[in-house]
Amino acid sequence: MSKVMIIGAGGVGRVVAHKCAQRTDIFSSITLASRTRSRCDAIAAEIKNAEIKTTQVDADNVSELTALLQQEKPKLVINVALPYQDLTIMDACLAAGVDYLDTANYEPLDTAKFEYRWQWDYQDRFSEKGLMALLGSGFDPGMTNVYTALAAKNYLDEVQEIDIIDANAGSHGQPFATNFNPEINIREVTAPCRHWENGEWVETDPLATRRLFDFPGGVGPMNLYRMYHEEMESLVKPIPTIKKAQFWMTFSDNYLKHLEVLKNVGMTRIDEVEYQGQKIVPLQFLKAVLPDPGSLGPLTKGKTCIGVIARGIKDGERRQVYIYNICDHEKCYEEVNSQAISYTTGVPAVVGGIMMLTGIWHKPGVWNIEQFDPEPFLAEVGPMGLPHVVIDNGYWPPL
Repeated sequence: MSKVMIIGAGGVGRVVAHKCAQRTDIFSSITLASRTRSRCDAIAAEIKNAEIKTTQVDADNVSELTALLQQEKPKLVINVALPYQDLTIMDACLAAGVDYLDTANYEPLDTAKFEYRWQWDYQDRFSEKGLMALLGSGFDPGMTNVYTALAAKNYLDEVQEIDIIDANAGSHGQPFATNFNPEINIREVTAPCRHWENGEWVETDPLATRRLFDFPGGVGPMNLYRMYHEEMESLVKPIPTIKKAQFWMTFSDNYLKHLEVLKNVGMTRIDEVEYQGQKIVPLQFLKAVLPDPGSLGPLTKGKTCIGVIARGIKDGERRQVYIYNICDHEKCYEEVNSQAISYTTGVPAVVGGIMMLTGIWHKPGVWNIEQFDPEPFLAEVGPMGLPHVVIDNGYWPPL
């Protein structure tokens, strides 16, 4: 049994707190910290089966974070704050001697650039202190990495192509809203698309490539758009046989039309503009006027279907395996007061923490989730709410 500190009290932080509280056999003490303590208090008040301690902290301030960690002495920090804050939280963990876990890679505030190199540069520092950092323990990245590792371990002798496919078939009834932090979502979607092909990154315009895909589990056919996502960068390193890696996500025509208009009028800009004598970032202002993703939980109906199609060679023949999860928005809300987007990110974060705290996965240094044995993780994450399905029945052409 170990003490854990969760940093971040948004939708994912809510799920992580609820799920840690369900596993008091692992998490003996839970502290929830955020810049706004009232958000932590609101989450703690929802949880009846365990005591959640709350506190205020500025995740941009290394000395303040370090002092808090030294005071509370957690064994593990689960970082579900903003990606801009990954490095300051890692610095504080190093200073205080605490293991670290996150769900998304670091990105600089002033550039929509999604790379792991800043965090990979911490490898020696964590290793020398005997501490572990587990990167990308969400769903994508996270579960999709684990699914790819499972395909490589059990279903394909050589993985040559992967298509990561993320469908949100849910509806919240709002004219325009994002299912997670609007600033992060829009930065991600409007960034140039990159995919891996024959040993190099190929760049194209964002959302310029579209395919129709018929999803299982009653989700049905939906349009997919190719975009860049960070798990491709990490997956091609431990699995060098991958010749092509692509990431696809569904978007409604309504979402894309609103996004096009917002981009055309400059509201998706991330640089500062002057307004009435003050400097503002248009995208941050837009975030302030859009619906809070946390408010969408009781409104959202439908399902998500997220998974990986891996193609390659098995016993000398071309073969494909499709591994995926289907998650129901309404069922997630019934359990943890949050919709499935936050649920599918938060549950793997808790399971990654379980792997680390029980020693099933523990190695000093900085690691991505696919660098560990996928089977014990999947054995734990299924009963925690995210079971997977495997379709292993032949080969189809790539998307």
